[in-house]
Amino acid sequence: MRRSRRGSSLFLVSSPHSGRLSGQDIAALANEVGGPVLTPGDESYAAEGATYNLAFAHHPAVIVGAAGPGDVQAAVRFASAHGLPVAVLTTGHQAIMPADGAMLITTSRMATVDVDARARTARIGAGTRWRQVVDAASAHGLAPLNGSSPLVGVVGYTLGGGLSPTLGRAYGWAADHVRAIEVVTPDGVLRTATPATEPDLFWALRGGKSNFGGVTALEIELFPVERLYGGGLFFSGQYAARVLRAYREFTQTVPDAMATSIALLRLPPLPFVPEPLRGNFTIHVRFSYSGPAGDGARMVAPMRAAAPTLIDTLGEMPYARFAEIHSDPVDPAPFLERSAMLRTLAPETVDTLIELAGPSADCPLAFVELRHLGGALSRLPAVPDAVGNRDAAFAFWVVAIGTPEDGAATMKYADILLERLAPWSTGGKYLNFMSSEDASAEKTRPAYSGVDYGRLQAIKAEYDPSNMFRLNHNIPPLA
Repeated sequence: MRRSRRGSSLFLVSSPHSGRLSGQDIAALANEVGGPVLTPGDESYAAEGATYNLAFAHHPAVIVGAAGPGDVQAAVRFASAHGLPVAVLTTGHQAIMPADGAMLITTSRMATVDVDARARTARIGAGTRWRQVVDAASAHGLAPLNGSSPLVGVVGYTLGGGLSPTLGRAYGWAADHVRAIEVVTPDGVLRTATPATEPDLFWALRGGKSNFGGVTALEIELFPVERLYGGGLFFSGQYAARVLRAYREFTQTVPDAMATSIALLRLPPLPFVPEPLRGNFTIHVRFSYSGPAGDGARMVAPMRAAAPTLIDTLGEMPYARFAEIHSDPVDPAPFLERSAMLRTLAPETVDTLIELAGPSADCPLAFVELRHLGGALSRLPAVPDAVGNRDAAFAFWVVAIGTPEDGAATMKYADILLERLAPWSTGGKYLNFMSSEDASAEKTRPAYSGVDYGRLQAIKAEYDPSNMFRLNHNIPPLA
């Protein structure tokens, strides 16, 4: 690790008038950037800072709609000079904490994808969503390690680890397959982090999320996948015990090319919810098989036979139709999350889920989900990164619809459920499934191993000693 920048001329020290912004200050910033500079009261202020997760709204002191890396540099330098914390917003799918009184940098104007088919890589701008990347890669018979929703931002997802429900078990975490990261560090310098240049920063960014600067571009690997056997099976909730037990047996035998998840759904009686699911307790088992065509139907036969199906969407599909597998909601809504990592799905684990989230339970949670891990997700990458929890067999995730205020009682139920599952937990958490109530340093720590967490704190002290990038699942600098 290089000599710390603490106190060097590279790091801009906060002014004595931290947080006090005059019209002259804002005008000077606006002259430096190509995108819009907005403050409270401006017509586009609310729309620019809007998030997909409506659990809370941002009220920053100033918003910079970055049109390129230079705008991000100017925004970070301005924030440092005025003592403002910095947050970066692409889509706002994950609610962490409001950027009130902060510098908020939005990246939607930096949505670019450049595919190198021969090298099987893509260079991706900071504001890019997975739909853009999948479409660009599919044109060359390639696929990225994307998430379940085409609307999620690539950068935040990848820096948080990136658990692909389509190809994760086959190839690993998305962060494992990043080649280079272009990032503006808290000193306002634009750096390119690779295994050869800024290796500590490169290690920390892949898993450390937004703690080390504002990422302006990623170079990621793509994979030769053109088609999937994918889709889902929906069952009535009355068959929860049969389906969960069948799913437990199923996951013990499937190859790495088969990625699956199971969700216990209590969806609201709203028009956008399909009729068989609307206002009912149902079970959704999702499948993504990237192995030889023709094998998928044979493999999923035991799950099809577990109980009568309400809906069966399984079949061969081009990879570009990946979003049909999970059918994630497309409209913004307020929601809260909790997560845990399970070392096993034992018969007793299933019994506990049936007791607390099955058909006889008065469970207020909209989603109770298990995602099968293992395979390449359990293996270390060729170039190590900070992604933890490779010893887990399942990621457990619950979602409640509502804000922190109106969802408090529901989240207490979630905490009871997590406490009851503790005997099978590794004690870890998946960073991208953590919410605002997990944003303290103490609650963020379980996302990493103890050794990795200490190294992250040391790198944080080198690059961000004042903790400017702290409006996140924060890793405080080593004292």
